[in-house]
Amino acid sequence: MSEQMKKIKQLVELRQKARMGGGEIAIDKQHAKGKATARERIDMLLDKGSFEELDMFKLHRCSDFGMEKKKFLGDGVVAGSGTINGRLVYVFAQDFTVNGGSLSITMAEKICKVMDLAMKQGCPCIGLNDSGGARIQEGINALAGFGEIFQRNIEASGVIPQISGICGPCAGGAVYSPALTDFVVMLEGVSYMFLTGPKVVKTVTGEDVSQEDLGGARVHSSVSGVAHFTAKTEEEFAALIRKLLEYVPQNNMEKAPAKECTDPIDRKEDSLNELIPDNPNMAYDMYKVISAIVDNGEFLEVHSQFARNIIVGFARFNGQSVGVVANQPSVYAGVLDCNASRKAARFVRFCDCFNIPIVSLVDVPGFLPGTGQEYNGVIDHGAKLLYAYGEATVPKVTVTLRKSYGGSHIVMGCKQLKADLNYAWPSAEIAVMGGSGAVAILNGKEAKAQEDPKAFLAEKEKEYNTLFTNPYKAAEYGYVDDVIEPRNTRFRVIRALAQLKNKRETRPVKKHGNIPL
Repeated sequence: MSEQMKKIKQLVELRQKARMGGGEIAIDKQHAKGKATARERIDMLLDKGSFEELDMFKLHRCSDFGMEKKKFLGDGVVAGSGTINGRLVYVFAQDFTVNGGSLSITMAEKICKVMDLAMKQGCPCIGLNDSGGARIQEGINALAGFGEIFQRNIEASGVIPQISGICGPCAGGAVYSPALTDFVVMLEGVSYMFLTGPKVVKTVTGEDVSQEDLGGARVHSSVSGVAHFTAKTEEEFAALIRKLLEYVPQNNMEKAPAKECTDPIDRKEDSLNELIPDNPNMAYDMYKVISAIVDNGEFLEVHSQFARNIIVGFARFNGQSVGVVANQPSVYAGVLDCNASRKAARFVRFCDCFNIPIVSLVDVPGFLPGTGQEYNGVIDHGAKLLYAYGEATVPKVTVTLRKSYGGSHIVMGCKQLKADLNYAWPSAEIAVMGGSGAVAILNGKEAKAQEDPKAFLAEKEKEYNTLFTNPYKAAEYGYVDDVIEPRNTRFRVIRALAQLKNKRETRPVKKHGNIPL
């Protein structure tokens, strides 16, 4: 065998060794937990045969605590590029079979390299987290590695889409990288995220809590709002990320890819004409409106289990990717609260970052009252949503279906926050407040002097409703551009978006605003 062939044989053997990560025993343990390996996850995520790996032969440089005997090619993370539906992405997947996926300075260098390349190429970066945290043996070097990653997350924010997949443990300082990215996807029953684990919690606070109840997928998708999506299986997990990327562009200078529309743009939905109950206090399901007006009824909801009184997600109108924000009357009457406000605000800001138009479907009676909300800063949280809408320069189309009262009217994409086109259904009630509350303030003293105060107030409420709780007073002042028949909503939204296709709008030059965080 020639020297050249020997060297090639050595290369082939080294590649095979690197692909085995921590070895067969460690891989078997990973599979026994119901978890895929880093390479298996990348294979599921990317188009078949598209993965180009980087730094396969990288090794850590630590010799403390016997680490010189625990060296594995690649050092615990698989990183490189590939395609999803033919579009370039960069990806890294932590390998739990190598030193528990713990982060070393060399692992951080690999991750930072693909993040830098993603920025240079202007394409999404996807991180799959499955790690025991910082590699304790490396001390401050491991922390420095985290800091380098976080800085890149910050610089990439609003420039390229960043998606974090949590496929196993993600604890301590490691949680901040996913928190800085645009979307977090968690694997149910397997993944968890927390700053301090159950043992530390028990020591410090005396509280007994399991890993799942402290930071599992259910908690973060429904209680904290840290996770945007969850998946039951590894395959569903990968498919969800692939689906999400269909709605977003490669970077902030491009538009999301359009799809051929097979759903007639002038399709009428007669059911919408009968959807709004005669009783203004009765609920209906906003999902019926969304599915009726978007292309083929397809809607990718974000944060589906968190703050369910507001709905956010991606859909298409005539093949164009659009962000939908909609109040949900069937949950807490659709009121806005702390969680709903920050959920919607973050989504609106993402859409604005990446040139995705926003369609708002409004039926909101106000903000949730009470000390619980006030003490938790509902003023600031509501201001986040107000700020997000006012800051956004993408096309903004608002349709008011029923209630739109007071401050909640303003923060849901009103004309004064630079919404481009505002439509209303005939059932819309756009006013400072509802009729009963208004007459109690306006005519309360006068009512006490009447023989039948209730009848008097009822008559005054009827007068108030005739004057204000309809869309025509707002239309009279130009705050509503048109009152539309509900069944024509799909066509009117599509035509509005077509009008706004080449919209150009700028805001005053500044370093950045100071959003009420």
